Amino acid sequence: MGSNSSRISDLPKNEYLKKLSGTESVSENDPFWNQLLSFSFPAPTSSTELKLLEEATISVCKSLVENNPRTGNLAALIKVFLSRTKELKLSAECQNHIFIWQTHNALFIICCLLKIFICEMSEEELQLHFTYEEKSPGSYSSDSEDLLEELLCCLMQLITDIPLLDITYEISVEAISTMVVFLSCQLFHKEVLRQSISHKYLMRGPCLPYTSKLVKTLLYNFIRQEKPPPLGSHVFPQQSDGGGLLYGLASGVATGLWTVFTLGGVGSKAAASPELPSPLANQSLLLLLVLANLTDAPDAPNPYRQAIMSFKNTQDSSSFPSSIPHAFQINFNSLYTALCEQQTSDQATLLLYTLLHQNSNVRTYMLARTDMENLVLPILEILYHVEERNSHHVYMALIILLILTEDDGFNRSIHEVILKNITWYSERVLTEISLGSLLILVVIRTIQYNMTRTRDKYLHTNCLAALANMSAQFRSLHQYAAQRIISYTCRHLRRYVYVLDKLYFPHSHCSTLQHCFSALSDNGEELLSLTCSHILRSYAASLFSLLSKKHNKVLEQATQSLRGSVSSSDVPPPDYAQDLNVIEEVIRMMLEIINSCLTNSLHHNPNLVYALLYKRDLFEQFQTHPSFEDIMQNIDLVITFFSSRLLQAGAELSVERVLEIIKQGVVALPKDRLKSQVRKSAKGLSAHRRSDRSSQRPGAQCSVPSECISGVRRVCIGG
Repeated sequence: MGSNSSRISDLPKNEYLKKLSGTESVSENDPFWNQLLSFSFPAPTSSTELKLLEEATISVCKSLVENNPRTGNLAALIKVFLSRTKELKLSAECQNHIFIWQTHNALFIICCLLKIFICEMSEEELQLHFTYEEKSPGSYSSDSEDLLEELLCCLMQLITDIPLLDITYEISVEAISTMVVFLSCQLFHKEVLRQSISHKYLMRGPCLPYTSKLVKTLLYNFIRQEKPPPLGSHVFPQQSDGGGLLYGLASGVATGLWTVFTLGGVGSKAAASPELPSPLANQSLLLLLVLANLTDAPDAPNPYRQAIMSFKNTQDSSSFPSSIPHAFQINFNSLYTALCEQQTSDQATLLLYTLLHQNSNVRTYMLARTDMENLVLPILEILYHVEERNSHHVYMALIILLILTEDDGFNRSIHEVILKNITWYSERVLTEISLGSLLILVVIRTIQYNMTRTRDKYLHTNCLAALANMSAQFRSLHQYAAQRIISYTCRHLRRYVYVLDKLYFPHSHCSTLQHCFSALSDNGEELLSLTCSHILRSYAASLFSLLSKKHNKVLEQATQSLRGSVSSSDVPPPDYAQDLNVIEEVIRMMLEIINSCLTNSLHHNPNLVYALLYKRDLFEQFQTHPSFEDIMQNIDLVITFFSSRLLQAGAELSVERVLEIIKQGVVALPKDRLKSQVRKSAKGLSAHRRSDRSSQRPGAQCSVPSECISGVRRVCIGG
C-alpha cells in the first residue's frame, strides 16, 4: 500500500494496490514489495469502519481475482511473507522492528485477501489461486507449488515458535486470526464439511506434527491473558485496545463460526462487544474451539480434538499410552484459575464444557479441588442473569452443572462450603448460605424463568436433572432453599388443577360428568349443584380426597369418558394440552427430588420437612392421583408421621419448637419405611424416569388442626 497510505478512503486509488491486482506480473524479488508493505493507517474500531475497508478494497480484490491466475502476484506475495518468516525469530531477538513491521503488513494483506477469496469462490477455485505460479504471460508452471499448505505450516510455526515479545505481539495475533479466517469455509456451506481443505491440510501432511504444540500454545495464550504492549513499543502505529484491524476482521469471522460450531444461537440476543483485555488470548481461544470442533476426516479422527481430550497435568508423572497421539502436559492449576476468571465470556464457558466433557484428566482434577466455589459461582451467575445471556451460553452453563452433579463427591462437598453476602442474588438478602443451597435457588429460578418466558422443554428438563442428581446428597438446606423447592412444586400442582379444568371440564361436558356422578352416594348428589369449573377447583380442597378414597374407578371412568368425548369431536386447545404434559412432567420430577431427599437425607434437612408440613394440605390432595400415586407414598408417610407428632405436642408451637420436634422425630422414624424410588438422571438426557406404579397406600391419614403448626406458617411467610 506504500508509505503514503494513511487513510482507508485512499486505498482504491493506491498505486501499489493497483499494481498488485493489475495485469503485470511482479517477481518475488522485486523492490516493489518493500514499498507495498511500508504502509500505515488508523485501524478501524467499529463494524462500520470494517465495512468501509471492505468496500474500499472491493475493486482491488475483484481485479486480483480476475488477473491473479495469469500474473501469480498473490503467490509472489505469499512467497515474500514465507521468506521473511524464516528470519522472524532472529529479527525478534535482534529487535529488528522494521523487518517485523513489514512482515506483519504482508500477513495483514494476505488475510484480507484470503477472507475475500473465501467469500467469493469455491474451495477448488481458492486452491487454484494458491497453487498457480506464473512464469510468463499466458502459461503456467508445470511444477506449481501448493502455497496454501506451506502458508498454514508457516503460520503454525510462527504461533508456536516465535517468542511473545512486545514487537511480536501483533504479528502473533494476526497469525492466529489468519487461521481463523482460513477455517471460515464452513460458514459458506449449509452441510457439514468432511472433506474440506481444512481437513486436507490440517489433519495430515506437514501440518500434523504441530498439532499438540499448537494446542498447548493456544491454551497457554488463554491462561496467561497477555495484554497488548503499551504505546511506543512499535515502530508501526499502536492499534486500539481492542486489537488490530485484522483482529476485528477475524473476530467477525469467529463470531460466525461460533454460531456454526455451538448450539446455533437461535433466538439468542446479540452479545455486546466489550473491550477485550487480551486480544491474543481471545483469538487463541476462538481458534482452539474451532479446531476442536472440526468434524473428523473420512479416514482419520480430528487430531486437535484428540489433543484436547488427552493432555495431562504437569504434576502427573505417569507416561502416556502409545495409543494416545498428540499428547502433552499443561499446568492444571493455572488452567483452572483462568477458567474461573474468564466465565463472563461464552467462549470460555464452551472451553470449560469441552474440557469437562471430553478430558477425564481435567474433570477428575476439577472435581478434586477444595475451592469449587470459584468455578461454580460464575456459572450460577450466568444462569441467574439468564435474561441477559445468549441462549447457548445459558445452555452450556447448565450442562456444566449437570456434568458436575453427576459426581456424588461434588454433591456432598457443595453443602459444606458456606458463602456470605451473595451480592448478585437480589430476590432475597443471603447473608450466609451453603453453595449447594444457592445452586438449588438459582436452578429453580432458571426453571421458573423458562416456564414463563422461553418455554424450552430441554432447558427445564436439564435443570430438573441437575437437581435430581443432587437430591440424595441434600444437606442442611437453607430454609429459603427448602421453601423454594416446596413452593415451586405447589405452584405447579395448582397450575395442574387449573389446566386440567380448562382442558377436560368445559361447561359443554357437564352432562357427562353429572352422569358419572349419578352412581354416587349423598355426598355425590350434593356435588351436582356445582358447575364443572367449580368442581375442579374444589378438587384442590376436599372433592378429590373423597373420590379417591371411595370412588377411584368411577373417577377414572369419568376422566376416560371426557377424554374420549374431547378426542371424538374437537381437538383440545393445543396450548392447554401442551401445558398439561409439561406441568405433569415438572411435578413428577419435583416430587421425585423431594422423595429422594426424604429417603436418603431426611435427618439432614429439617427445613425441608418444615416447608413440607406448611404446604401439607395441597400435597394431601394428590396422594392418590393416578400420575403421582407411587411417588407420593414417602411424602405422605412423612407428612402423616410428623403431623401426628406436632398434634401430640399441642397447639401454638413456636418456630424453634416445631424444628425441635422435627429433629427428634427424624430419629424416631424407621428408615426402612421410606422406599427409594428416584433414579439419577442419565447425563441429563432425560430427567424424567417413571418408577413402576404401586397400588399400596400408607396408613390412614391423620388430620391436624391448623393451629398446631402456626409456627410453621410464620417462619415460611416471614423468612
